Order: sequence, then structure tokens, then C-alpha cells
Amino acid sequence: MFRWFQSKEFAVQLIILAAVFDPLGFASGYLIAPSFDVTPLYGGIAGLLVGSFVLSFHVLYTTMTQ
Repeated sequence: MFRWFQSKEFAVQLIILAAVFDPLGFASGYLIAPSFDVTPLYGGIAGLLVGSFVLSFHVLYTTMTQ
């Protein structure tokens, strides 16, 4: 799976990561937020921010290794 991901162009890698981690981050934040007495929408927004860290770290890693 890792080789398949690395064989894609950089722009395609970004789209794949965004398509996977943004909905995952929103859903997990939305579901976990009520346990912290936070509105689910705010939890979803926080989950989107956390999901975007994966994208940012991938961009950082790619630029530093090329």
C-alpha cells in the first residue's frame, strides 16, 4: 500500500490524504466532542484541524526529502 501511494504524483497524494483524513477527522471530532462538553459542530471543526496536520506533515516531509 505504501509503494502504491508513493508511486502517485504529489498532487494526487494530497487529494488522497485529504479525502481520507478530513472526513475521518470531522467524524471523530463530532462524535468525541460531547464527552468533553463541547458542541459536536465545534468538535467536528477541531477534527478537521487535526486531520489537516497529516496533510501538512506530508507536505513538509516531501519537500525536505526532495
